[in-house]
Amino acid sequence: MRPELDEGLITSLIVEKSSEELEEYSDSDVIIVGAGPAGLSAAYFLAKEGFKVLILERRLSYGGGINGGGNLFHKIVYEELEVEGMNSIKIARELGLELEETEAEGIYLLDAPAFTATLAYKAIKAGAKLLLGWHVEDLIYRIVEGKTKVVGAVALWSPIEVAKLHVDPVFFKSRAVVDATGHGAEVLKVASKKLPNVSLEVTNELGAWAEEAERLVVEKTGRILEGLYATGMAVATLYKLPRMGPAISGMVLSGAKVARLIKEDIRP
Repeated sequence: MRPELDEGLITSLIVEKSSEELEEYSDSDVIIVGAGPAGLSAAYFLAKEGFKVLILERRLSYGGGINGGGNLFHKIVYEELEVEGMNSIKIARELGLELEETEAEGIYLLDAPAFTATLAYKAIKAGAKLLLGWHVEDLIYRIVEGKTKVVGAVALWSPIEVAKLHVDPVFFKSRAVVDATGHGAEVLKVASKKLPNVSLEVTNELGAWAEEAERLVVEKTGRILEGLYATGMAVATLYKLPRMGPAISGMVLSGAKVARLIKEDIRP
């Protein structure tokens, strides 16, 4: 006979399993900070290769700023883009994105919520662990042969940060940390302010030039220092690149590229 759904049992099961998974992911291969398009794309391409991937997102939703489409119109633009041997249409097919043709050749539309839901689903099914409501406030580092190396992230629940409570955070170790926090480039800003032997100037992206931005954000995606990488709009903020607004091909390709670079760097 099935046991009664006791309230104490509900809490016990939730806390026990959640704690078990937090312990499991306290040491991962890759930590991705931010569950926007670039971060989710990177998570998928890494997890499918067998990497242990943890995504920490400060909001209680995934998708970053793209869920609202363009000015709350629910569509976003996806173009055929070829950068560094990566083709956006080929990647869209692998991710299962439903591209809607338009009158403009090589220019497609996506439903914004469907796009982010598809990316999140693909990343999670590939094996990535997505945790919502986690704010990354610091980095773990080591000095190796005189050079700074990032070896993890320092995080706490977002409501604690919002309430400005004086509570010590917890630590998540990793072999690579990816800043996928978007325009804010929050992890890069932490690195620029708090890590020794690091010279980074993180300011803001430039005005809009969509075609140029789509290409440049992919080309500039990469390793910032050992163990720390940037993808998506964090790249634009770091290198003062133009913005592309609700055009999303560059974000997806940027995520695919950073995954490729991490795989080359940390896999023996």
